[in-house]
Amino acid sequence: MASEAIDPKITVDRESEGEEEEEEEEEEVEESWDDWRAGEGEDDEWAPVASVVCLFCTEQFDSSELLFDHCRLEHCFDFYGVVKNSGLDFYGSLKLVNYIRSQVSQNKCWSCDQAFKCDQDMLNHLHVTNTCFKKDTKFPWDNDFYLKPYLEDDSLLHSLSMDDEDDENGNGDVADVKLVDRKEFINQVNVPNLEKLEDQFGKFMENGVSEEKGEENNLKVVRHGAAARERKEVDEDYFGSYSSFGIHREMLGDKVRMDAYRNALLNNRSLLNGAVVLDVGCGTGILSLFAAQAGASKVVSVEASKKMATVATQIAKDNGAEVITVVHSMVEDIEKKMQIEPKSFDILVSEWMGYCLLYESMLSSVLYARDHYLKPGGAILPDTATIFGAEFGKGGTSMPFWEDVYGFNMSSVGKELVQDAARIPIVDTIDPLDIITDSVVLHSFDLVTMQQDDMDFTSTIELHLKPSQMMDHLNWCHGLVLWFDTDFTARFCKENPTILSTSPFGPKTHWAQTILTLREPIAMCSENGRSVISTLSSKEIGTEKCPVATVRIRVSIARASHRSIVVSLEATGLGFDGKKKNWPVQIFNL
Repeated sequence: MASEAIDPKITVDRESEGEEEEEEEEEEVEESWDDWRAGEGEDDEWAPVASVVCLFCTEQFDSSELLFDHCRLEHCFDFYGVVKNSGLDFYGSLKLVNYIRSQVSQNKCWSCDQAFKCDQDMLNHLHVTNTCFKKDTKFPWDNDFYLKPYLEDDSLLHSLSMDDEDDENGNGDVADVKLVDRKEFINQVNVPNLEKLEDQFGKFMENGVSEEKGEENNLKVVRHGAAARERKEVDEDYFGSYSSFGIHREMLGDKVRMDAYRNALLNNRSLLNGAVVLDVGCGTGILSLFAAQAGASKVVSVEASKKMATVATQIAKDNGAEVITVVHSMVEDIEKKMQIEPKSFDILVSEWMGYCLLYESMLSSVLYARDHYLKPGGAILPDTATIFGAEFGKGGTSMPFWEDVYGFNMSSVGKELVQDAARIPIVDTIDPLDIITDSVVLHSFDLVTMQQDDMDFTSTIELHLKPSQMMDHLNWCHGLVLWFDTDFTARFCKENPTILSTSPFGPKTHWAQTILTLREPIAMCSENGRSVISTLSSKEIGTEKCPVATVRIRVSIARASHRSIVVSLEATGLGFDGKKKNWPVQIFNL
């Protein structure tokens, strides 16, 4: 359902305000970037003004080092000690930070879960209670739910990095967490995120967050208030964007999408005949029209965009579909708009998928509708979804284009774009000839049984060169490409099971694929190629002189905020002689 679109809020009126407003905006941008510059002294160093917020109080600091010193001295919390004694890796450290923020917002002790009436009681308790968790125990934060940042754009999370030196040297499994330097941090944060971060902290201050320690206007109230406002703003922007007919033209023109839903609804008439159907996010109402055409006795079409709800109502009327009732509402609020019985629908249908399946998706709304309005044993269309992954070669990057532009070498531009792509996912189609490994399943969802928290997951996959690539002596892995299938399985579509696939090996769709580029390409070869290359064990693994046989990738996808996701990628190269190398974790904001 998600698609790139022109912001509908940009109207003719705004354009008519002229260049004066644009000049003011440019001045604001320049001022904000000036705030990020340290005084241009001898070191000419860059340092972010965006503060990191204490885990336990409202204090803010210019660096994570200062923050953790403060936590150790004022709150008896030794972050590095807990990480080391608990044997936490990079992901475990992220979970720990988000878990503590979640506990503190509820006035609960992070270590013993004791609840308190106020912030001060909790802080006093921390001074006398400092439990240190040991290895090989079940930690309360050991849940993929805590991969999701508790604070939007939490600067502290961006400053964590994994040190793999111990693992490389075989000195143990404990991974130290270190801080990246300031220049590297600045280079890894893109401008929109900085502006969003500055704006968010501005909102915090407007709502009474004091820089004074111990102020009763505690941070948790502001967190929840800001989160609620942001959620509302995101919903308004999201559903407002779908009032653009251009988006609906693109989706209705997606033949793969339309054929899959049409086949599932029209060619399973025993399922649809006489059924009561709920269409979540109906848009133009095309799926509702299919359902009515297939013999549904009643169709309730829910649409959060006011404009599109009006359009869908008119389209249903124009086509004589009297069984369709269009409701302008989010499905979570539908009972405010119409009287509806719980567990009263036979079929729940929705085209909820976004880029990389989960970005800007409506899956949470579909699960809400399932739990509140679908009859026991009722059908969900589609009822399963699967994310796939494979590695791609140099052709999947922009490098080949820039290496020869009308005979001129512009590869410096391509290299810069590749570095940008190592932070920000690219949504684009990829040529199947550029895929160098077999495709594997990253994660699967069963919409009948899954819960909301299952949308956050971590999976580890191993990728090997596909047979067609084994003829080449050497291949370079430049990144991971993701796509998804959604299935209308025989569980409900007994007459005509159908698959909607966004695979690069099939016809193109408006979802395309999601491309995650590695900062550093990894050399791979097959067993046959190894004998030709004569790999040298003394060379660094993953290089031309010592390519790997297998690339193991650990991928985590978590909802970073409302309708947004964060993808983390950790690559490990496995050599022919048992050697391995871990590359630094990369985090992509989508």
